Amino acid sequence: MPTLDRQDDVFILDIGDTENRFHPDWLASVNALLDEVEQAEGPKALVTAATGKFFSNGLDLDWLFAHADQAGEYVAGVQELFARVLTLPFVTVAALQGHTFAAGAMFSLTHDFRVMRADRGYWCLPEAEINIPFTVGMSALIQTRLTPQAAHRAMVTAHRYGGNDALAAAVVDHAAGEQEVRSSAVGIAALHAAKAGATIGTIKTRMYAPVLDALREKDIPLG
Repeated sequence: MPTLDRQDDVFILDIGDTENRFHPDWLASVNALLDEVEQAEGPKALVTAATGKFFSNGLDLDWLFAHADQAGEYVAGVQELFARVLTLPFVTVAALQGHTFAAGAMFSLTHDFRVMRADRGYWCLPEAEINIPFTVGMSALIQTRLTPQAAHRAMVTAHRYGGNDALAAAVVDHAAGEQEVRSSAVGIAALHAAKAGATIGTIKTRMYAPVLDALREKDIPLG
């Protein structure tokens, strides 16, 4: 399950050491830990990281297929997490040490910056290959955070971006060696910890207002 640590002014949210799929219990744990970060006073920033082969493989499809009657509520909860992280009132950095797929890749896009391992692991939106269309909110998020060319390639072709490929396409902001991914993310976050506060939250909320509206749409078509 996710854990929270702190290194000076930088909180480090480790989202797990498995595939880190978005099981409802996982979502609840992440939100509870984000509550702790938001409630902390003073300068702060957040690094979201993981341990092992995966950053995140996204939706928990096994749980979703077993609870099809709760699909709408589940996806709404995932999208609310996206909206929340997108507008957190402090700088956020995703440290992508492993495979970052589907909703896990979208989750990475909700962060202000992304650092990805250069030599191994892929960032990928495989929805076109697994026949799961993007929701309107997901589409809005991806198209806002990526260039039109990168968004089109990622969404339509399910291209797998390696670290250097992702950097060249501006899918991520930095590529680093295996041992430097997390430390690089912490370094970036620390540079901006003094900016934490209501102003940065307002800037993000106004900047991403159309995306937030789409992510928080009440009736989410899933097909």
